[in-house]
Amino acid sequence: MIKRLVNATKRALGKSNPGRYFQVFDDDVFIVSFPKSGNTWTRFLIAHLIHPEETPNFGNIDRLVPESEGLTTNQLAAVPRPRVMKSHQYFDARYRKVIYIVRDPRDVVVSQFHFFRKRRRIDDNYPIEKFVRSFVAGETCDYSSWGGNVASWLVTRQNSNDFLLLRYEDMLARTEVELNRVASFLGLEVTPELVAQAVERSSADQMRKLEGGSSAALVTKNSRQDIPFVRSAHVGGWRKTLPEAAVVELEDAWGDLMVYLGYELQYPEKRAAVDARFTETN
Repeated sequence: MIKRLVNATKRALGKSNPGRYFQVFDDDVFIVSFPKSGNTWTRFLIAHLIHPEETPNFGNIDRLVPESEGLTTNQLAAVPRPRVMKSHQYFDARYRKVIYIVRDPRDVVVSQFHFFRKRRRIDDNYPIEKFVRSFVAGETCDYSSWGGNVASWLVTRQNSNDFLLLRYEDMLARTEVELNRVASFLGLEVTPELVAQAVERSSADQMRKLEGGSSAALVTKNSRQDIPFVRSAHVGGWRKTLPEAAVVELEDAWGDLMVYLGYELQYPEKRAAVDARFTETN
């Protein structure tokens, strides 16, 4: 009873987190992705462009490019417009302008696996095959499965001028080119020097230094310090981590979507065999 009263009072005073159902304005821009797909890195890159007068770090990033579901109602209302905000949500019709980041799900699941270890949600002996099954089933986060989240945005928004699709792999390979696309999408006039500075200051090495600094205290609080939040930041790490059965399971679940997005399947013949058996039984 007391807990319900406290929560009701917080909501009335605007001190509670509204979750998915916060007020959205027409001039809002959302940086959206499934978790562990490069959203934090992109957020830092963009923060350098829209706030060149400041140096983004883990202590001020929630003010510069806030997480839409990480603030209270009052805090969200105080963010100057036009707002550029981070989100992991599956399709929300209220999000008019969206930068959507996609990453190979085989790398995403490995990154999420280690993130769960860092947060002590699983131990070091937890079977990664079991984690992959939960990942495919959409049980590892609150934002649907990887395929459900990605498809919800592609199906509804891909042909819109207010939708920019970024591949994490392309961002790593040609960061300045992709960041210039982002700047154009946001209507920002940027110089080559500013873009180069944003890329250099948001590199994996610099991000790891920021993670080790005092500004990251809230990010790393109550988590394992021997596992970094900013890991290797490269493409294809899944090849050394995922057993064949886990890769086949991911490709069986989302092979068509992966190919559409430009990700080459490791075991297309095994997936074809699964498809054939499904066709025969139906």
